[in-house]
Amino acid sequence: MPRLAGLTPETAVGASRDLLADLVARHGEIGAMVSTMAHSPAVLGGYLQLSRAMGRAKLDRRTSERISIAVQALQGCGLCLEAHVTAARALGVDEEEIERAHRGTSADPAVAALITLGLQVYREPTSITDGQLAALREHGHSDRAIADVVGVVALNVLTGAFNLLAGLTPERDPDA
Repeated sequence: MPRLAGLTPETAVGASRDLLADLVARHGEIGAMVSTMAHSPAVLGGYLQLSRAMGRAKLDRRTSERISIAVQALQGCGLCLEAHVTAARALGVDEEEIERAHRGTSADPAVAALITLGLQVYREPTSITDGQLAALREHGHSDRAIADVVGVVALNVLTGAFNLLAGLTPERDPDA
């Protein structure tokens, strides 16, 4: 059960009202996370800006979704995990690779190295070594792609932590 109520352009105030009104005008509807984030214009605005910025990331979407799955499997946000699994499937990531991402790895060593990096950024960024960065470059990853991993993790920490605090969970069909 949600701990924070979602807001609408009619119930939100200030900058949040304007942000929600713009989102509704452009997209027609907004999800529970975004409407609930509207309690804080700083959080909502920050999320929207980071999300848009990460849309310009150098990282391949199939890879970023697998990093997101690995992070959310650890963080425990069911809503985020479900969304990233759905996105990965839509991008053509097969079920075996999705399951590997849940376990924090990939059959592709270059992708596995980025997932490992993402999990280290999440758990213990001080453990990242110069040798590890050199190995990522040997796999063909640019410094931009390596830096983008931090952005993917940051976005996941923000959304997952927010959803967990707000009590937002995946919707389940009671008849299923």
